[in-house]
Amino acid sequence: WLKPSWLKQSRLKAGGSSVRTAASSRARVAAMGYAGYAPGNKVAESLTPLQQALRSLPLETAQETLDLIDKLTRNVVRNPTEEKFRTVKLTNPKIAAVVEAAPTMVDAMQEMGWVPDGENLVLPPNVRLAHEVHVVGIIDAKDHYKKEAENERRRQVRASKDVDADKDELRRRMELDRQEKQAEGPVTQGSVAKKLGDGPNIMRAGDIGIGKSSGG
Repeated sequence: WLKPSWLKQSRLKAGGSSVRTAASSRARVAAMGYAGYAPGNKVAESLTPLQQALRSLPLETAQETLDLIDKLTRNVVRNPTEEKFRTVKLTNPKIAAVVEAAPTMVDAMQEMGWVPDGENLVLPPNVRLAHEVHVVGIIDAKDHYKKEAENERRRQVRASKDVDADKDELRRRMELDRQEKQAEGPVTQGSVAKKLGDGPNIMRAGDIGIGKSSGG
C-alpha cells in the first residue's frame, strides 16, 4: 500500500490517478486466478485458458499427469533449442498410459503451444515456454488438485459418517421394537386353548347324536 503522504501528493498531482491504478491492480490480480478459490468465485471465473486446461484433468490421476507435463515443460525451459525435447511421442508407453487415463492432458499441452503432428506433439520453433508462466501454472494446478483431493477426502468421511449414523438409527429402532415386544409379555392365559377333562358333567357331541349315522 502507498504511504499516506505519498498518496496525498499523488492525488494532488494526478487528480485521481491512484484510483485508476488501484483498479488496474485489482484487475491484474483477478486475471491471475489464484488456485484454491471455490467454484463461483469471481477470481476463479477469471482463470486463464491455460489454467482452465490444467484444471480439466481427472482428479484421480491429476498429480501424475501434471508431474509428466511438468517434466516435459522443464526440459524445454532448460533446453529451449534442443529438438528432442520439443517433440513428445504419444506412442511412448509411459506417456500413452497417462494420456489414456487423462485424455485432457493433450488439450492442456496444446494450450501451452504444442501442436499435433501425426502420433506426436511438437512445439513449433516460435513458441517459447517460460518458467514464470508455464511451470508456475503447473505448480498452481498441483496446489489446486491437492486442495480438491483433500476436499474429496473430507466429503467421503462425511458420507461414511452419514451411513454409520443411518445404521445406528436402524439398530436403535430395532432395539426399541424388541423392547416394546418384550414389554407386552407372553400371550395371556385366557387365550390359550385348554383340554377339557372327561368328568361326568361333560357333554360330548355324540351324546346328542351329532356325528352319528342314522343307521347306527
